[in-house]
Amino acid sequence: MTTSDFSFSAPRALLNKLRLFLAAGATILIAAIFVAPPRGWSGILLGSYYLVSLGLAAIVFIALQYVSGASWGVALRRIPEAMTAAIPLGGVGILAVLFFYPEIYPWANAEVHNNLPAFKQLWLGLGFVRLRAIAYILLWIAFAFMLLRRSRRQDSDARFSHTRANIRISAMFIVVFAITFWLASVDWIMSLEPDWASTIFGMYTFAGLFVSGLASITLLSVWLQRRKPMNSIITHHHLHDCGKLIFAFSTFWMYLWFSQYMLIWYANLPEETGYYVHRLHGFWQPLFLLNLALNWVVPFFVLLPKRNKQNPDVLLRVSIALVVGHWLDLYLLIAPPIIGSQPRLGVWEIGCAATVVGVFGLSFFSAFKRVPVVPTGDPYLAESVEYHA
Repeated sequence: MTTSDFSFSAPRALLNKLRLFLAAGATILIAAIFVAPPRGWSGILLGSYYLVSLGLAAIVFIALQYVSGASWGVALRRIPEAMTAAIPLGGVGILAVLFFYPEIYPWANAEVHNNLPAFKQLWLGLGFVRLRAIAYILLWIAFAFMLLRRSRRQDSDARFSHTRANIRISAMFIVVFAITFWLASVDWIMSLEPDWASTIFGMYTFAGLFVSGLASITLLSVWLQRRKPMNSIITHHHLHDCGKLIFAFSTFWMYLWFSQYMLIWYANLPEETGYYVHRLHGFWQPLFLLNLALNWVVPFFVLLPKRNKQNPDVLLRVSIALVVGHWLDLYLLIAPPIIGSQPRLGVWEIGCAATVVGVFGLSFFSAFKRVPVVPTGDPYLAESVEYHA
C-alpha cells in the first residue's frame, strides 16, 4: 500500500453546494444578529455547540479504539480524524456568544446574578465562565492535535511507538474529556436556566454527543464506501459494527433521558418540574415527542434486525434521522428559555442549520484530502481491511 493509492478529493459540485450553504447561512445569521438578536445568538450557540460535539465525538471514538485495542476501526479512522477540524470552528462560535452577547444567559444580568446562591455567583461569574471556555476548547484542540500528529507521522515511518504513545494520550484524554465536557455542558447549556439543575445532565449531553458522532461517522462511511478508493476498504462488516454502536448508544441516550425525566416527575419539586412543564405545553410538545422518535424509536426498531445493521441504505437513513434528532434535542435544550412559550422555526433557524452544514462539510473535506484516506503506517490496518474476511 502506497500513499498515492489512497488519496481522495470531494466532487467539485458538492464543495460548491457546501460553499453556497455557508455563504447563504452566514448572511442570514449576520442579519439575525441585528434584526432578531436572541434568535440569532441562540442559533450561533446551538450551531457552535453542535460542531464542537461532532468534533469531540470523533476524538472519543478514536480514543476508545486506541485504549480498547480494537483494530476494526483503523480502516475508518481518517473519517473521525477529519471531523475533529470542527472543534476550533465551533469553539470560536461559543466564545463569540460569551464575549459579544452574554445577555443570552440570565445570570449575566447583575440583578439575577446577585440573587443566586453564593457558589453559583462565583461559578457563573462572566469572567470565570469565559476563562473556563477558553481552557476547555484549548485542551480539546491540543489532544486532537497530539493524536492526529502521531497518526500522520506513522504514515511515513510505520513505527509502533506512535500507537503506544496514542494509547497513553487517549487514556488521558478520556479522563480530561469526562470532566471538561461535563462542566462545559453545565456552563453553556444548563446555565441558560440557572434555577434548574440535573445531576446527570453531563451524562445526558454526552450520550447525545456520542450518538450524533457515531451517526455522522456512519453517514460519511456509507457515502465514501460508494466512491474510490474507500469502496475497496469499507465492508458491510465495518458498517455492521457502526450499526451496533448506534443501536447501543441510542438506547443509552434513552435510558438517561428517561432517568432524568422520571426522577423529576416522581419528586414533583416545583424548581425541577418547571423545566419539563415548559417543554410539554403548546407547540413545544410535538417537538418534545419528535425528539424521542428520532433519537430512540427510529434507530431502536429499525436496527433491531441484523441485516439492517449491514444495509448501507438503512444505515444512511437512520444516521440522517439521528443527526437531525440531535439538532432537535439541542434546540429543545437551548431555545425554550430564550424564545419563550412557542417554538419559532423560520428563516433564522434555517440559516443556522445551513451554516453548520457548510462549515462542517468544508472543514471535513479540507482535512480529509490532506492525508491518505487510511492510516497506511498503522500495524493493524491490514487486520482492519480484512475484517471478518
